[in-house]
Amino acid sequence: MAQSIRNIAFDLGGVVIELNMEQAIKAFERIGMKDARQQLDAYTQKGLFADLESGKIDTETFREGLSRIVGRELSMEDCYEAVHAYVGRVQKQGLIRIMELRKKGYKVCLLSNTNPLMMQWVDSNDFDGEGHPISHYFDKLYLSYECKAMKPSPEIFKMMLDGQEARPEETLFIDDSQKNVETAANLGIHTVCPENGQDWTCLPEIVCL
Repeated sequence: MAQSIRNIAFDLGGVVIELNMEQAIKAFERIGMKDARQQLDAYTQKGLFADLESGKIDTETFREGLSRIVGRELSMEDCYEAVHAYVGRVQKQGLIRIMELRKKGYKVCLLSNTNPLMMQWVDSNDFDGEGHPISHYFDKLYLSYECKAMKPSPEIFKMMLDGQEARPEETLFIDDSQKNVETAANLGIHTVCPENGQDWTCLPEIVCL
């Protein structure tokens, strides 16, 4: 496989960033969401959250909708802090490996179901603790709310392949969601499915690149 790979697509939450679901649930409970555990899912957003991540609504509409759900007026800062609570830690060893892969000549991109509130931090100079936004590490970002499509829909994978000018058989996709890697594999893309927060740099499929 290693000899045929030219393009590598990474998921954000669970791969580049370790997700902390318990932390996120507690944060949404603090702002008044009584059924936060049922509303939030590590892999499949729904309702208001899915609308934000698929680009169907903007952050103001999200704030208004979330305010109605919790029964009080929320500020944009309330929303930002709750969404940001998903972040466990940035996988620093992963960022180093991504830069090494780019230097070796691989096309490297991010393919993520995410939203503008999360990206407010992710693509800022505060992201890695060293003054670099996530765009410093990738050739291109394919974000669900900008693409108006979400994994595991084949559509967003095809957008990524077209944008990278890459064929499925020369592409490797790294994601901690089994549903997402299954869709990618069905399209002919090579896949790796580490667990959330796992050091994927040590996996055989990566070491051989």
